[in-house]
Amino acid sequence: MTKTIFITGASSGLGKTAAKLFASRNWKVIATMRNLENGKELSQIPNITLLPLDVTDPLQIEATVRQAIELGGVDAVLNNAGYGLAGPIEAISDEQLVKQINTNILGVMRVTRAFIPYFRERKDGLFITITSIGGLTTYPLFSAYHATKWALEGWNESLSFELKPFGIKVKTLAPGGIDTDFSGRSAEVVTHEAYLPSIERLSRLRPWFREQGKMSGLSTPESIAEEVYQAVTDGKDQVHYLAGPDAKAIYRKRLELGAEGFKKEIEQMFFE
Repeated sequence: MTKTIFITGASSGLGKTAAKLFASRNWKVIATMRNLENGKELSQIPNITLLPLDVTDPLQIEATVRQAIELGGVDAVLNNAGYGLAGPIEAISDEQLVKQINTNILGVMRVTRAFIPYFRERKDGLFITITSIGGLTTYPLFSAYHATKWALEGWNESLSFELKPFGIKVKTLAPGGIDTDFSGRSAEVVTHEAYLPSIERLSRLRPWFREQGKMSGLSTPESIAEEVYQAVTDGKDQVHYLAGPDAKAIYRKRLELGAEGFKKEIEQMFFE
């Protein structure tokens, strides 16, 4: 029997790549995005259906989820929509902060909540949320972004307890660096004159990331999408997944050094 996955933020990057991968594995895909004009390539694939969705709009979430279910049902939900807000917290406006939380946290919560009654009634279903290695570790000038990703890791783990009696699985997948446009169109960088030396020091961390992952570049969207597919289909009673060699190596180092030891290593790389 053909299964269906509902994907948020599918217009580009990992969301788009995952949509194409699941479609190639004979899944039906409901690919959602704010602007359907950005989904022209996906619309040419027979088993992909495009639906409009801004995850910061609660009314549209309810309407789009209802429409998706009416199309023939949904077996899995990939909460992928999100973006990075970087810069000193002093320089981030309240509007920017609210937008980051609305997109990265409340959007995931609301999409998930909208599907729960349907999954509960059928006693089956799976939620998988893209978090980040930034939901398990921290780096300078990303405090707002880290707040959202750490929140998602904890929220999903707690949610897994309450949904397990209804046969609903909850998973998170935390990638390291992905070679997409996340650092471009999907990122917002805020600067402040007093913090310019710190902003300039960020380049010192790049060689460290590459060394930890024993790689010369970032994971591809295709390789991370494959890990998403494996997590969705492996049947395991497992909540947390790491994706990409850099994420796995960095988290292993954090466990080895402990939270304070890891923090000191980042400080040395960043400030010395």
